[in-house]
Amino acid sequence: MKQMAIIGSGPAGCYLADSLLRLIADASIDIFDRLPVPFGLVRYGVAPDHQGTKAVARVLDRVLSRDRVSFFGNVDVGRDIRLEELMSLYDVVVLATGASRDRRLNIPGEELPGALGSGAFTGWYNGHPAQQPPAIQCVRSAVVIGNGNVAIDVARILAKTSAELAGSDLSPDAMSWLESQPIETIHIVGRRTAADAKFTQHELAELGTLQRARPIVVDPTGLSGNGAVVETLRNFAQNKSRNVSLRIYFHFNLTPIAFLGDDRLGAVQFRSPDGATTEISAQFAVTCIGYETRPCGVANPTNGIFPNEEGKIKDRLYVAGWAKRGPSGTIPTNRGEAQFLAQKIAQEVLAGARPGRAGVRQLLEHRQICWVDYAAWRRIDAAELARAGGQRCRTKFTSLAEMLDAAQACQLRPA
Repeated sequence: MKQMAIIGSGPAGCYLADSLLRLIADASIDIFDRLPVPFGLVRYGVAPDHQGTKAVARVLDRVLSRDRVSFFGNVDVGRDIRLEELMSLYDVVVLATGASRDRRLNIPGEELPGALGSGAFTGWYNGHPAQQPPAIQCVRSAVVIGNGNVAIDVARILAKTSAELAGSDLSPDAMSWLESQPIETIHIVGRRTAADAKFTQHELAELGTLQRARPIVVDPTGLSGNGAVVETLRNFAQNKSRNVSLRIYFHFNLTPIAFLGDDRLGAVQFRSPDGATTEISAQFAVTCIGYETRPCGVANPTNGIFPNEEGKIKDRLYVAGWAKRGPSGTIPTNRGEAQFLAQKIAQEVLAGARPGRAGVRQLLEHRQICWVDYAAWRRIDAAELARAGGQRCRTKFTSLAEMLDAAQACQLRPA
């Protein structure tokens, strides 16, 4: 058997595993994740009100259920087992760890309470156990910095009513926080022109359907071009009839230069192309400017990704997904990339009589590391679905202890 390890169980890792199984008849694949639950960005990044997109988890789950695949959840490569150890146990190791760290603007005031990155905010409202709730209340005005779909997601979640969020898997704590905020204005601010915005037309148009909010373009005269995004923004500018309690303002050609405030955020300062500065009052600001890959053992990222040549870092070590190319593309992008990388691996891999799964099990047992296998993950899944209630499709466990308890798989790790 050719022993293969994939670190990361999101779309990049699962699509790669599926492609490898199709190409290599004697492939044995182990998929590792530092959390007890799989699917990465699908579970913790995709907006909770977009359940159609999250449904791809069913496809990924089928990969984990395959006979030649084993899932090792709750195993942190770098903490529980070193990357070098995996390299000694497997013929091929692939980093599919994603990009989990928010990029920073590196401007004054970025540490003020009320200012945070989109990964921290979206992870929290998606129930990620490592993310904490915003340490603020009484938000009347919010600023969302960025001109991509993540910025649209953040604005939409802030603007939706509880009725509109029914049927999602938004965490109860997030719902409670959102309902308690007297939000009146949301400002979506981009550095470049409307024509340069990276919104998809469908995501953008959805803002025009919200019950209590109306999108407004601050300077309609700047809407040049005829693309679908610009046309949608023009429609927003022309539709002035709705009387609503919340307004979503679009600003373009403004570069953030400072978060202002004493003990908490009070405003965000921007500079326009002519050098003039302007301030937008805000008690809450979310930067949606991209993500960076974290180090993984001896593999260290450069400019937010692991340096590679067409997915190869070095002999027997590869990289896929955002960890390879940066935070770009959609979930299906990973499928095409996985097919290409799997072909490359299939041409290069050699069976080295390495112990693979048996060796890693022995090592984890020796270290008393409790891992969550596929059957244990399905117990977590069933428990989350069972506790959903009428307003949600799922209520996630938001702590590792709750997940491990539901998994019923942790006899090894000392209390």
